[in-house]
Amino acid sequence: MKLMRFLSLAIVAVLLVSCNKQGVTNKPLTTEIDSVSYAIGMDVAKNVKNSFDEFDTELFIQGFMNVTDSTDMQIDATQAQQLIRTYFQKKQQEELAKRQEKAKQNKEEGEKFLAENKAKDGVVTTESGLQYIVLKEGTGATPTTTDRVKVHYHGTLIDGTVFDSSVDKGTPAEFGVTQVIKGWTEGLQLMKEGAKYKFFVPSDIAYGANPRPGGKIEPNATLIFDVELLEILE
Repeated sequence: MKLMRFLSLAIVAVLLVSCNKQGVTNKPLTTEIDSVSYAIGMDVAKNVKNSFDEFDTELFIQGFMNVTDSTDMQIDATQAQQLIRTYFQKKQQEELAKRQEKAKQNKEEGEKFLAENKAKDGVVTTESGLQYIVLKEGTGATPTTTDRVKVHYHGTLIDGTVFDSSVDKGTPAEFGVTQVIKGWTEGLQLMKEGAKYKFFVPSDIAYGANPRPGGKIEPNATLIFDVELLEILE
């Protein structure tokens, strides 16, 4: 655990004890330092909530005060550091195991979905495993890897969860044909201007095991896109 986050936890724990004894005061924010102090408190609380599922505030305060007073310490400093290090290493290993299990589950669910989807009317499967349905055929030119395109898209997980949508945003997206996931690069080159396709993208030609952090797309997720090729840009 980073030092600043641990110090933040200490501050919050002390404040929690103080608040429990005296009650929370609603001091007005009248100066810059007042506002900064309040903002730091908000940030610290957020970090603590994100870092711990369980925590004994009383024992934390006991250890904090014992070191401050240099009295009645039940473990020495070296042992304390080892306990902290071991605890967080164990938590990291547990979180990694959970992510790996979830990635395995997503992979299996995606493969099952694609196997069933493959047999549906209108679904075409390419050599890479990309599946698509022609919703509306276009009449214009077909993009190549050197082109930029303007598209509207609506992306969901296989359970229907929307993770991104230019349609919802109300603004088409513009990008190079090779600046997107492999499934899109392949799929766009099957389309003509004016066409609208539905892509079913296996994880290995989507974001694989390493999607963008913090988003709705989990490792090894199969993705679905409605894609309308509006224009090939010069």
